[in-house]
Amino acid sequence: MSDATTAAPAVKAGGAFLVEKVTWVQHWTDRLFSFRTTRDPAFRFENGQFVMLGLPKEDGKPLLRAYSIASPNWAEELEFYSIKVEDGPLTSRLQKIKVGDDLLIGRKPTGTLVLDALKPGRTLYMLGTGTGLAPWLSLARDPEVYERFDTVVVTHTVRQVADLNYRQELSHDWPNDPDLGEMISPKLRYYPTVTRENFPTRGRITNLIAAGQMFTDLRLPLFDPSVDRVMMCGGPSVLADLKALMAERGFVEGSISKPGDFVLERAFVET
Repeated sequence: MSDATTAAPAVKAGGAFLVEKVTWVQHWTDRLFSFRTTRDPAFRFENGQFVMLGLPKEDGKPLLRAYSIASPNWAEELEFYSIKVEDGPLTSRLQKIKVGDDLLIGRKPTGTLVLDALKPGRTLYMLGTGTGLAPWLSLARDPEVYERFDTVVVTHTVRQVADLNYRQELSHDWPNDPDLGEMISPKLRYYPTVTRENFPTRGRITNLIAAGQMFTDLRLPLFDPSVDRVMMCGGPSVLADLKALMAERGFVEGSISKPGDFVLERAFVET
């Protein structure tokens, strides 16, 4: 995800960090933007992981936050999806980056939203709110996801229709991609929902799950822990509600050391 975490300890750019160049910036709204950077050929990560990213402060010490990597691990560049916070220590500056600017990227990606933290299953649900969509942008282009699961559902819940960034990519571009489309098209199901404006699927994802509406809309069976696997990324309150829904239905949380039925990413808070 691209919401920020608490600041990491101040360190000097160097051994623990790569210095990469900004190659592309897209401002979606006054609250959301995406950007790409160059990628060191030696940088490796698993789809769904996050990395520490930052800018140097005036005293030379970098200000760092955790950002999910939105690009798949086979891509030549690194992509990130971010909120804008007017007085945020990092995002108030980060939203002003331009092509050619330097960014610091940590050498050690990590995170729980990886395939190996889940048991085998039939349907994979990736439930995201806001910039919690970011890890799904990586995983939705991972061939291994489609090898492991018969159906892959990406949900994206936002406040306003304009916040449904990457809607074109998920609903059209990637299923029709000349290289990946044959694999993605028959399996990927995109389910956008909006909470504050009229939209065909309106409401919080937690409510749509609890009422069974999501399954009716997608023409899929209700959650079944014997065959369904779930990944979750978003704000703390929605994650708490989703985790409670999973527990009520008999799902067991997983980890890399002990794979389970669902995983969630706790690393992020807005800043």
